[in-house]
Amino acid sequence: MTSYIDKINTYIKTLDHDTLTALQSISSDKKYKKGDLLLKQHEICGKSYLLMSGIARKYYLTDGKEITTELYFENDLAVSFDSYTLQQPSREFIEALTDVTVSITHYQAFQEAKAKYPKLLALDLMLAEYYGMWVENRLFQFHTMTATERYLEILHKSPHIVQTVPLTIIASYLGISLETLSRIRAKV
Repeated sequence: MTSYIDKINTYIKTLDHDTLTALQSISSDKKYKKGDLLLKQHEICGKSYLLMSGIARKYYLTDGKEITTELYFENDLAVSFDSYTLQQPSREFIEALTDVTVSITHYQAFQEAKAKYPKLLALDLMLAEYYGMWVENRLFQFHTMTATERYLEILHKSPHIVQTVPLTIIASYLGISLETLSRIRAKV
């Protein structure tokens, strides 16, 4: 997936001055502390968060239990996709797992900029394609890889994860119990 991020970054670098200036004018950097919520359940996701540093997660509650569905690392776009796209209340929370720095773009400002600068439509499509590929890859992992293979995959992507993310969250993200994760870690 890194090659697609590279493709997006290359595209952004080719934007003309006016389009790039417009994109920069609707984006702002912000820092969140570990534990801060970028999005709360039932809020409308009116912003996208490009992680510049740190780790965040998306999760929902079911029967009082937190289920982590996404982990976000540097260069990932944190968003509740259906809430953002449809501008309806979110089912999820987005939480900073470490101190994070993000570039925030407001939904409405981006919609207005896309109407004025057509090259931003292509950027929006690329971001949606990237998210679609990520979701497809995640489904592929759940249906074809063992829990051990999924754990090794996340360690490969972000080796420092076990020092910064609680094991309960890693287990939830992998779709396994904490006990199963402990057994896997003992073997690898």
